[in-house]
Amino acid sequence: MRAPAPGAILPPVYTEHLHIPVGPGALHVERYGRGGPAIVLLHGFGTCAFLWRAVAPRLAEQGYTALAIDLLGFGESDRPPDGEFRPSVQAAYVEQAMSALGLGDVTVIGQDLGALVALLLAARSPTVVRRLALLEPLDPDDLPGPDIRALQRSSALTALQSHAMFAVRPLLEPLLRGAVTAPEQMPDLLVARYLAPFVGSAGATDLLRLASAITLSADDWQRLAMLRADVLLWCGVGQPVQAPGKSSRGGDPAGRVSRWQQLLPAATLRPVTTGVRADTLVAEHAPAALTAALRAWVAYTGHGR
Repeated sequence: MRAPAPGAILPPVYTEHLHIPVGPGALHVERYGRGGPAIVLLHGFGTCAFLWRAVAPRLAEQGYTALAIDLLGFGESDRPPDGEFRPSVQAAYVEQAMSALGLGDVTVIGQDLGALVALLLAARSPTVVRRLALLEPLDPDDLPGPDIRALQRSSALTALQSHAMFAVRPLLEPLLRGAVTAPEQMPDLLVARYLAPFVGSAGATDLLRLASAITLSADDWQRLAMLRADVLLWCGVGQPVQAPGKSSRGGDPAGRVSRWQQLLPAATLRPVTTGVRADTLVAEHAPAALTAALRAWVAYTGHGR
């Protein structure tokens, strides 16, 4: 579907909340706008669709249909006791939701865990997902990642110290506050909003169950190695960067970009310049800059043609 021309008068953003049955539960989907090219937004570990609240409306205002999805077990999606939460299974759930919504050719954008799910989704549906953006993706060779391992170590220490059931706040709050560049970007009310889905006696147990599910199988690795897709890699300060269609601006060739080129040898990797520190929730830190970069990349890769 063709994107609107720059400067076109667009209707007000239309937003709806949907629950789509998939597997053992239902996924919560926030849809912004209607009728434009679809952009699917996948959050990372410890966050939810709320992460995209300042990005999705901006995309919709520019004529796209933005769909922010809570992965199973996160946000307002179901958290079934017998649910599977591995990234490859999450990708299958998202694929089912996309099919139920009647989406065609889509762009998928994912943050850390969501980026890994986006990659596996593209591997599952190469004719549907041809473009994806990875924002601080988890390294498949270092799962579940240093932040989540720190959370798991903290949970063991907390349980040992308290000899009782422990709350989720001391586990998740350090991860959230460490994912922004300044304290005012993650105030207490925002921390509480992200903690809300895990409030309750089982919250910490559920969070740790989700963390322990972040693994890849041999088949997953093979799918990643064979993935042919147009991939934007969002690079933080100090990482080697390259704007779409431009020459490299330097950086350590053994850094993040080279690492992902090794992991995705069949994909077309397009690193993008950013002034935001690496390992941040850029949708919280700089939603306008992120939206502009994503819009430029989608236009560059021909989504709107």
